[in-house]
Amino acid sequence: MAAGGGVGEGGLRRRRAEALGPGREERGGLGSTMAEPEGSGVFPQELEAIPMFMKRCPAEIDAARQPDLACLQSLLFDEEQEPAELAKMYKNEGNEYFREKDYGRAVVSYSEGLKKKCEDAELNAVLHTNRGAAHFHLGNYRSALNDAIQAKKLKPTHLKAIIRGALCHMELKNFSEAIAWCEEGLRIDSKEKKLVEMRAKADKLKRAAERDARKAKVIEKKEQGQKETLLAAIKERNIKLVLEPSNEEEDISDGLAEISLDGFHSHNATGAKVHLDADGNLNWPVLFLYPEHEQTDFIEAFHENSRFIDHLTVMFAELPPWDLERKYLPGNLELYFEDEERAEMYELNPDQTLLQALQHQRYFVKAGTPTVLAFVKRSPFSKKYFTGRKVHRLRR
Repeated sequence: MAAGGGVGEGGLRRRRAEALGPGREERGGLGSTMAEPEGSGVFPQELEAIPMFMKRCPAEIDAARQPDLACLQSLLFDEEQEPAELAKMYKNEGNEYFREKDYGRAVVSYSEGLKKKCEDAELNAVLHTNRGAAHFHLGNYRSALNDAIQAKKLKPTHLKAIIRGALCHMELKNFSEAIAWCEEGLRIDSKEKKLVEMRAKADKLKRAAERDARKAKVIEKKEQGQKETLLAAIKERNIKLVLEPSNEEEDISDGLAEISLDGFHSHNATGAKVHLDADGNLNWPVLFLYPEHEQTDFIEAFHENSRFIDHLTVMFAELPPWDLERKYLPGNLELYFEDEERAEMYELNPDQTLLQALQHQRYFVKAGTPTVLAFVKRSPFSKKYFTGRKVHRLRR
């Protein structure tokens, strides 16, 4: 039930049992079957409308349509009763829901009991502990831990609350805190099996986590050193980088001191990154764009001393299926890079190496991946593409 808004199945069950009196068996109630009296003319749906014969109580009770249920509800949760009595009723109702594994409603019932603010510290401790258990089953580990903390404040020797708090810390991977809670409980009962076993498990996991953290720190330090070596090599070659912007504006830098290591990475599809090989040479991921056909080629490791023409010869050894006019031949292509800041195009010599291209005063490597645009020589498309752009062509 939504506590305070409708009577729960557990509450109805208990009231029914009290009405029947000791030694009498309830017939036709929750979970039971009852034969319809012969010739009674009463249909099953009509029996279901009678509180005594309901198999399941509605979550919400409409007093106008269900006056009998509303009456039972007022009897069960009479606000004129003492806060402790009401809190105990809500606790019992929560326990019913808990047994039925309806943990969400159990949380609501226990919460309603706590709202009564009764002065019975032990009862409040039980309500917190039980609500924490329901939260735990729902995966709400922080809420469950908060309840365990409150229950322990109210009753410091409450082992169930201590065990629940330790379990929460285990789920949250707070192994040091879990050990502390276990040790606190073991001071109350040194033979509590759950705490003994949990203490040993938490200690083992804590040591494993600390070992993993040390390994991660060593790896991080090694990777940081490799990054610094890599960026020093880039700076030494006078290659300029455009880093991923941390705000609206892009940062262009050619000095190692100004480079943010965290911003230097590649967003290409394979995750390939620039790296130094065993001989200390840079190998770059390079993207070739063919705007006329909206196609691309990607080279994961383009050696800095390799020429463009060497890669074009390999890539176009066989004509691509999209080149229906058979125009994309290595010797029939023009290569360019774009200066986005000035909206200008620069032609590249195919016999140049990648390093020579990257050292151009207006070439900026964006997101760790050099980009080259390829066009068929003197094609109508390239003429149209260059319209409105300033193009710096090679001297022939």
